[in-house]
Amino acid sequence: MSQMLALFIVIFILFIGDLVAIRTKAWVPSIFICAVLFLAGYWTFFPKDIVSIAGVPPVVATMLMYLLITNMGTLLSLRELKNQWKTVVIALSGILGIIAFLFSIGTLIFGFKTIVVAIPPLVGGVVSALIMSEGAKEAGLTSLSVFAIVIYVMQGFAGYPLTSIMLKKEGKRLLKQYRNGQLTEKESIKASAEIAATAESAPIDLKIFKNMPEKYNTDFFKFLRLAFVAFLAYEVSTLLAPVVSISPFVLCLLFGVIAKSIGFLEKQVLQKANGFGLAIMALMLFIFDGLKQATPSMMLEILFPLVGTIILGVIGMYIFSFFAGKALKVSKEMAFAVSLTALYGFPADYIITNEVIKSLTNDEKEKEVLTNKMLPSMLVGGFITVTIVSVVLAGILVKFL
Repeated sequence: MSQMLALFIVIFILFIGDLVAIRTKAWVPSIFICAVLFLAGYWTFFPKDIVSIAGVPPVVATMLMYLLITNMGTLLSLRELKNQWKTVVIALSGILGIIAFLFSIGTLIFGFKTIVVAIPPLVGGVVSALIMSEGAKEAGLTSLSVFAIVIYVMQGFAGYPLTSIMLKKEGKRLLKQYRNGQLTEKESIKASAEIAATAESAPIDLKIFKNMPEKYNTDFFKFLRLAFVAFLAYEVSTLLAPVVSISPFVLCLLFGVIAKSIGFLEKQVLQKANGFGLAIMALMLFIFDGLKQATPSMMLEILFPLVGTIILGVIGMYIFSFFAGKALKVSKEMAFAVSLTALYGFPADYIITNEVIKSLTNDEKEKEVLTNKMLPSMLVGGFITVTIVSVVLAGILVKFL
């Protein structure tokens, strides 16, 4: 197969996934459709190395992971976390519930290594799934390498409908309060200010380069600074290796936060360098490349632990978020919805919340009130779980394989 035919086929699959997700309003995840199509391809006419042929060998995917995770660090704003501190606590409690239930009950049923591989993809996104998949592959655990990808692909089927149900209940409760005059305008304005702080990008603030003319801040200069920060993270992890083993990806996240806060990197620097879309495309292709090891018999073999770990994780998430919500005087529906963002993250959290709001009312003022009360928590919840915690967890747990 020629390189350009391979590239066309794999990108066409990604497009079909997006198309189905858009048509079904994200109820059928794009990654699920892509995974099914890749499996069908591998079981029929795809060369096993179609992703490498297309131009994304493992070395390129690893390079992009360093850049993407460092870029993730630039998203962290202490102001956002301060505004939504209750959401942060609830999101963390939900993850604690997943860890507690899977390491206690799950280990007894499925075994320690299965649970170690399952947790990061279950509370995270593409990066944590890839870290665990590669870690399992290096440890010679082929079926668990595939398992890490499949659990990432399938978790949305539990997360989407449950989130929708919880948000509808919360929305109806808020609408009743608003219509009865219990939800004051002052509260709505305060929530509106929070969402502005959460959703809007901060202006570029390169303190270190403040005297440099903007014309010199080219795309290559943005890539240079991003690569330098990722390089420092890698070097520090290497230097610390004899003393303490820390994943370079965890340090990339931390160094990204520091570089943003001191003004060395701007927020979302990879997007501003026009490299984010290509990086995500390549990383998604590398994720699906892991499915080339999956045989029909292997898929049947991992079906039971797949369903079991997701169910146990969701139960643990509900119980822990319920008690955290009760302590912080947040409704159990909203607390559970925030925790569930771990199963999908952005942009699904944004899409589901907006779809629920549209289904509850046609009144623009009521829509605004619901948006202001629910969306900030959902966005911050997804950011905390998928962007930060899952990468840290993956960096820690991959050492146990």
